Amino acid sequence: MTIAATQPFPGPAWEELTGVTVLETWPPVESLPSVEVLLEAVVPVGPSELELLPDLRLVGNYGVGYDNVDVTACRERGIAVMNTPGVLDAAVAELTLALMLACRRQLAASDRFVRDGQWRTGWSRPERLGHDLAGSTLGLVGFGRIGRQVERLATAFGMRVVHHRRTDGLPLDELLGSADVVSLHVPLTAETQGLLSRERLALLQDGATLINTARGAIVDEQALVDELVSGRISAGLDVFADEPRVPGRLLGLPNVVLTPHIASATVETRAAMTRVLVDNVLAFLDGRPLPNEVVA
Repeated sequence: MTIAATQPFPGPAWEELTGVTVLETWPPVESLPSVEVLLEAVVPVGPSELELLPDLRLVGNYGVGYDNVDVTACRERGIAVMNTPGVLDAAVAELTLALMLACRRQLAASDRFVRDGQWRTGWSRPERLGHDLAGSTLGLVGFGRIGRQVERLATAFGMRVVHHRRTDGLPLDELLGSADVVSLHVPLTAETQGLLSRERLALLQDGATLINTARGAIVDEQALVDELVSGRISAGLDVFADEPRVPGRLLGLPNVVLTPHIASATVETRAAMTRVLVDNVLAFLDGRPLPNEVVA
């Protein structure tokens, strides 16, 4: 059985898989009929890619979100799909709080202020005044494992936390209009694509901050860019609609903090994700049920 991967994965667990073929390109330039297991990280896996892997039986998705994988097309071909949930909640929550602090306390703009030699006198410049997290309201859109972890951290900072999800919490429009900080923690699905439309972004209070460590396409990106260019709101963005493309108008703005999809990018978390990936492959090879099969 041939195992192919779109890249090597970090951590000691990776060494437990022997003979893995690391693909030089994705999609492959020719059919690979011997490949039965594909391990991938944020690459498209749809009908055209599956045609090149006619004997594929398992797609191992390195991450919680699997919107890049056409699960329906895989199921129609008898291909199982697994992901790596549960081990990156803390890392994503930490970056979420880091982006909140960076935006609300103007950390990135202040860093540039010092580096550009603009700090000449005093320590209390009005243009560098930020906002306290303590006493402010955080609105969580989505309240799963990561959302609940963010709630715990934000509460420790003295924030009041409210949430919206399909089954409970505040109505979305009410949350958007009342929160000082809005943070997104929903998967990208047909239902959530474009969830924060231009009309909904307009509901955000003047001076509010939007944090997105989920998926870029959950937001109308062009409408968000317009709001940020206007200076009405600020944002901390770890994800974008067409990665690695970042809208050029964002690059010079002082009211946006940009990171390159690094919410789970810690040594410890990535090693744990690899452990989950490998455990699922070993279960598959042994004919055991997959610990983390995607059933949606």
